[in-house]
Amino acid sequence: MHETRPSHTAEMVAMRRAAHQVFDEEPKVFADPLALRVIGPEAEARMRTMQQKTSFAKVGRAFIVVRSRFAEEELAQAVQRGVMQYVVLGAGLDTFAYRNPYPALRIFEVDHPATQAWKKERLAAADIEIPSNVTHVPVNFEREILADALRAAGLDEQRPVFFAWLGVTMYLTDEAINTTLRYIGARPSGSGLVLDYSLPSASLNWVERIFRYMLARRVAKAGEPFINFFTPERMKATLEAASLHRLNDLDATAMDARYFQGRTDQLAITGRSLHVVSARV
Repeated sequence: MHETRPSHTAEMVAMRRAAHQVFDEEPKVFADPLALRVIGPEAEARMRTMQQKTSFAKVGRAFIVVRSRFAEEELAQAVQRGVMQYVVLGAGLDTFAYRNPYPALRIFEVDHPATQAWKKERLAAADIEIPSNVTHVPVNFEREILADALRAAGLDEQRPVFFAWLGVTMYLTDEAINTTLRYIGARPSGSGLVLDYSLPSASLNWVERIFRYMLARRVAKAGEPFINFFTPERMKATLEAASLHRLNDLDATAMDARYFQGRTDQLAITGRSLHVVSARV
């Protein structure tokens, strides 16, 4: 991404979460009362004029809301295990920290400096208060050391921590991904992680390749090209090499069965390209 501009894809993801609140039936797969406020009236107006009922829009929106819900479900389990630190890597306009139901949970939002500065502007404009248990940590994943930044921000490395890393791996090199995963895998027992990934194009059928091409062209035009894809086998090996185990890898079939059964608005993921996975130290 551009060094001085906020992430275009972060706004696109936030607009899809907001669109879910407006265009999809009840019950919401992922209810977010701050989703519309945080994007702001200008982005909301653009979102409402976009073609939100096309198959392309629905598939993209479905995966965005599922991965957010899955991450927060896994976080809830971590809190039940006694984990009281939560790190959101590549936080974008994620709103969990501002509707957090766990008063004792310490939250660290990590993102590129330009995107984080933009988020703070959006929070202020929406009159969304930053709670005292939330710390913003500016980091460029390709150039800076995550461990150093979190340590300086006050993360207690002697206590378990839960990480959410959504919508990021496809933009990073193997080296950057492996470095981050090794750091997470070195946290105390009980720590955990949720991340998502996309399959290589060779694993997709022709319809899925068209969807991939359309999305890849959009993000590349915004200066944020896709550069990394994983098969489930490669992702499993990568996580286990970083001492992350107890894997729960959901493909589109599993996500559709778990989150979209009985819906009448045709909201579903359907394609095979997208996965979300949890793992524990």
